[in-house]
Amino acid sequence: MIVAIDGASTDLSVALADTAGTVIGEVGWSSAQRQSAELLPRLLDLLTSHGRQLDETTAVAVGTGPGSFTGLRVAMALAKGFAVALGRPLVGVPSLVAWLEADREVRVAVARAGAREVYVLPRGAADPKIVDRDELPGVLGNAPVAAAVELAEAFELRAARSPVAAAAIARMAVDRLRDDPTGDDPRLLEPIYLRAPRGLRAGVDGGAVRWL
Repeated sequence: MIVAIDGASTDLSVALADTAGTVIGEVGWSSAQRQSAELLPRLLDLLTSHGRQLDETTAVAVGTGPGSFTGLRVAMALAKGFAVALGRPLVGVPSLVAWLEADREVRVAVARAGAREVYVLPRGAADPKIVDRDELPGVLGNAPVAAAVELAEAFELRAARSPVAAAAIARMAVDRLRDDPTGDDPRLLEPIYLRAPRGLRAGVDGGAVRWL
């Protein structure tokens, strides 16, 4: 059983999938202030509602961002804790890529990159780019986008859909594990927070988003 967690935005999700990637259960919700308090109880409730035990876990998958500090920090710590304690592989999956995979009708994934800026990842693009709020209408047009409720309201993204992507993260992790059953090293896997360090950019490297 794959346990998957996405905390890259204020719209969070957790999911369970079998080792072939078939979804057992998934739940998504919005929480602007309580990510640290809600992720673990929601996951435990999901396990209970499907009659599963945590020790049935065969791998742990987590969204790596880019996204909010609190949600990513809590999700990553939770995923690493499970993986290390259970002795199971850990797989990091780029969150924006998973948002696009979760809803095939959206054309662009959008996440916060600061007070006035966002990460924008169009479907098919290799890397997300940072776009100022005033430039968004010209970049997005009328395309349906994946964006957290909080961001959609703040930036008036009328074509936004809330990302519920933990199940997609689980499926993408299954694909990664076929090629590399060991997954990622928990000591090296890091979340991508809101803004890149000076002189670096966010890019996909080896299946995970990293600063390049």
